[in-house]
Parts: sequence; structure tokens; C-alpha cells
Amino acid sequence: MKSVWEKDAPRGRFEALQGNKSTEVLIIGGGIAGILCAYKLKNAGVDCILVEAKEICGGITGNTTAKITLGHGLIYDKLIKRFGEDNARLYAEAQIRAIEEYTRLCDGIDCDYETQDNYVYSLTDRRKVEREVAALCRVGVKAEISDAHLLPITVAGAVRVRDQAQFHPLKFLYQIANDLPIYEHTKVTELMPYKAKTDSGEIAFKKLIIATHFPMINKHGLYPLKLYQHRSYVLALKNAQNVDGMYVDECDRGLSFRNCGDLLLLGGGGHRTGKTGGCWQELEEFAIKHYKKAEIVGKWATQDCMSLDDVPYIGQYSKSTPDLFVATGFNKWGMTNAMVASDILCDLVRGRANMYAGLFSPSRRMLRPQLAVNAFESVVGLLTPTTPRCPHLGCALKYNRAEHTWDCPCHGSRFTEGGELINNPATDDKRPESCV
Repeated sequence: MKSVWEKDAPRGRFEALQGNKSTEVLIIGGGIAGILCAYKLKNAGVDCILVEAKEICGGITGNTTAKITLGHGLIYDKLIKRFGEDNARLYAEAQIRAIEEYTRLCDGIDCDYETQDNYVYSLTDRRKVEREVAALCRVGVKAEISDAHLLPITVAGAVRVRDQAQFHPLKFLYQIANDLPIYEHTKVTELMPYKAKTDSGEIAFKKLIIATHFPMINKHGLYPLKLYQHRSYVLALKNAQNVDGMYVDECDRGLSFRNCGDLLLLGGGGHRTGKTGGCWQELEEFAIKHYKKAEIVGKWATQDCMSLDDVPYIGQYSKSTPDLFVATGFNKWGMTNAMVASDILCDLVRGRANMYAGLFSPSRRMLRPQLAVNAFESVVGLLTPTTPRCPHLGCALKYNRAEHTWDCPCHGSRFTEGGELINNPATDDKRPESCV
């Protein structure tokens, strides 16, 4: 099942690594975060190499709904309470800078970039919406309350932020990747101090950026406890209403809407990876009820790394690894947060200060309610006595009937029915003897 982006984006091809190389900065992971980091570093005059185990943009990046917005759910009221008004303002400023950077870069690229208003709606609680509008005003963002009347459902209220954007992510990324030092089909099989080993050569480096969606190194940073993964589903509908904007429910299991040409992209059906949820069936039932003349012309799914406190982990991988960096935990908002990550990491690997680095630091406080949930799921997964086990840390895998895959409820690794790896943090296929 391919997304609408994968069907019509002309892409270049990159050779696999052959032999040994050396570089100032090695980037592992060819999704949007890794590509933007390579782009920023190359343009800053820094020698870098990006390696991707399969093909660039072939994972989570190719399955996004591609909304470029600072409206990341009803987040700013939470950020003020958790981190204070100054840090909430920094978060908003980082997103605004990311949007401005996309506007600048997309100006010369044919990637269907268009300005749209963004709406975060609540089905039941108008007070939440009112508090969020007040929080946005406190951090310097113009926002207003809307009734989101173009949706086919009645909402209690919505936060409207004008002049956000949407685009075709693969047309954009394939264009900026053209002249970058990228090696596809180059899987890192072993990491040693300042050296990465692949099947066809070694790469010596001085700095390393892990941009593999879920970080691949377990012995530093406690990422298996700091992150979990959440799946969500998308239908592409023809002959459905134009909603004239980008919409998302404040509930993480709610629906999202945006148009793409003459199609409506309807998202939702979400659940923690390895658990049950509405999946495509929920979306199909909604479409039948509310878009009676619509035709389903595409369907796909994706998953996102979720942090403990709604803020991504961008920066030094851990306190004990000064030359190792990471970008992860984008909480479903990978478009702007990947650009934020490229800005922060481009500075940090060059030894420069960045005003946003403290807020996004992976070494910040971990004591959040989600930590207990993640720890509980890991314990349950480890103690569940089933045959199929995840090669990542040994948790029991659950069969996903909607997608015909084996999924890990602990950390989100996914495998085909035959055991082939689909999504990390696992780095190897499921052993044949554990396939049932």
C-alpha cells in the first residue's frame, strides 16, 4: 500500500557504499530529519555522509500527511504548565522558524507547496480550546476560536492559526537530496568508536547523528523507556468535500483532514503499536457515513515516536556521548520538528550554541506519567510467554490482523508475516524459528 506521495514523485538513485570512507559527520537514516541535516551541513561547508539501509524516504517520511504547522494539538497550554512560558515561547519560535525555512526552500521547488490555515478541534470541550488560544497569545502566536464549519462533524470548538502550509514531501526531499553525499542500500552493521561498519566498507567519522526514527543504540540514553510508537491510518478519498484547511483532533485517537489536489486525506484509527485500534475500518465507516459519494483511491499507514512530554529529543544522544547526536520523538509532527532538528544539530556538531537546544535536550527530566506506562508495557511484553519474539529486546510480538504484520507493543518494531523487518528499533529480521 503506497501513499499518494510515493505514486507520483520522480526520484533519483544513489549508489551503495563500496570501500572505506572518512567524513567529519556521519548521518545514519535517510528520512526527512537525516536529509535536512545533510542539506544544512553541506551548505554550511561541513563534510558529511548520509547512509540509508534501504532507500531514502522509504519509511515513515513517505507516509506522512505533510502538514507544516506549529499547531501540534493542544500543546501550548501543556507546555506552559510543564516548562514555563519562556520555554513554550521557544517551542513556538522554533516551529515558526521551521515554517519560514520551508517557505524559503520551497520557493524554487515544484512540490505543491500551498498556504493553509491549521485547525485543532475538540469534539466535546470548548474550554480546552479557549485555554489553548489564550496560551498561544501568551507566547506570541495569533490564534482564534473557530467552529470548523467545513468539517462533516460538529465540534465544540477549534483553534485556528492562519498562514500555515502543506506540501508534497517527497517532491521536496528528492529535489534537495539530489546533490547530497548519500549512500543507499548501505546498512550499518556495527558501530565502533568513531567508525561505522557496513556490509561493503567502513566509514570513519568525528561526529555521528542517529536519524533512524527510533534510535538504534540501546546502551545510551534510555530511549526504550523514553519513547513509544503510535500507529495511525490514512484514506485518500475522491469526490469528498474540500475542507479548505488542515484539521486535527486534539485527541490522539481522533481524525485528521486535509486536501491533496482533488483528494481528501482522512487520517485516524490510531493506537499504540502492538495494540488494537480502529485502523482503516474506522475510517471507512466514517467515510461511508459522511462522504456518501466518495471513492477510496488509496490507503496507507504510518507510525510515530512519542516522547514522554510532547517535546522531541534533539541533541546530544546522552550526557556520556559528546560526539553522538540524535533526532527522534517528533510526536506526529515530523515536518516542522525535522527542520528544527536540522537547525539544532547543524549547530551542535560544529560546537556552536543554539538557543533551542536546552528545551529539546534528550537529557532533560524523565519523570513523567508516560514513563510508568512505557515501563509497564515493556515488563508485560518481556513476561508474555509467546513464541514470536522481537529481536530488539526480546518482547512478545502481537499479530496485527489489519496489516498482516507482527508488531511489538513495547517499542514498536514491526515485521512481515515472513519475519522481514519493516520498522525499527529492531535492526534485524525476526528469526525464522519464531515465525508462526
